[in-house]
Amino acid sequence: MSGTSTKARPRWLLWTFAALLAWGVWAVLSKLLGDALTAEQSQAISTIGLAPILVPLAISGRAGLRVGPRRGVALAFLGGAITCLGNIAYYAAIARGEKVAAVASITAIAPLVTVLLAVLLLRERLNRIQLAGLVLALVAIWLFNVQNERGLLSATVLYALPPILLWGLSGFLQKLATNHLPGETAALVYLGAFIPVGVFFAWRSPWPDAIAPRTWAIAIALGFFIAFGNLAVLAAYARGGQAAVIAPLSNLYPLVSVPVAVLFLREQIGAREWAGISTAMLSVLALSRETPPMESQTPNLKT
Repeated sequence: MSGTSTKARPRWLLWTFAALLAWGVWAVLSKLLGDALTAEQSQAISTIGLAPILVPLAISGRAGLRVGPRRGVALAFLGGAITCLGNIAYYAAIARGEKVAAVASITAIAPLVTVLLAVLLLRERLNRIQLAGLVLALVAIWLFNVQNERGLLSATVLYALPPILLWGLSGFLQKLATNHLPGETAALVYLGAFIPVGVFFAWRSPWPDAIAPRTWAIAIALGFFIAFGNLAVLAAYARGGQAAVIAPLSNLYPLVSVPVAVLFLREQIGAREWAGISTAMLSVLALSRETPPMESQTPNLKT
């Protein structure tokens, strides 16, 4: 192996772990807001945190935006808007008192929806590893679906379903968008969609008379960390990282969220929940292992 390859690998790997860390922190932060803001208000204020990331993306991606097909731009924009709705559903689940460790882990299997849509609409075929991931995802849902609650689904699974479906659909749209646009341009349009969505909910939501500085800081940090994770993934690809490695690694952000929730938020996790978390992580790894028909560097944006 050449000296250049040896030096390049740690750099893309560090950026991949930076994305994992950023998204892991993001998944926990909304718990700190408590009931100070509604889910819609959290999404609106978090848009401010995108500014430090959107500026460099705008500089690098504006050329592709000028020449990019409208179809790709529309798909990326729609994917970003749908991600915002998924974020709101996630914030709402956490605000209702659900455990971060459980909700972050089960919603991380959103790639299951992306994969199934690709199979149904694009006629893609699942490889054996992805089939195993599909089974593991179903097992994880069963493990989280505690049987001593009334109804078909437990509260955790019920509240996790909207983010799973919305983020999974967004992932599918991003997959289509990156067939038409460069990675930086797709990320710029995707994150840019957060702005009109944030403005809409800022206008629509009744606001409290005063918001504490701490609440402002946490809500803005939500936007920064989710955007920084996307930028870090792009940086990992730009430094020679392969999609087959970056995609599964960056999707394992609950490996950060769960320890933080247990150690600092004092969440109590039972044996069955630990089994569900572990199974969900294995499912994420398996579902992300696509069989590449050719050399591809499709960005894995956070959904």
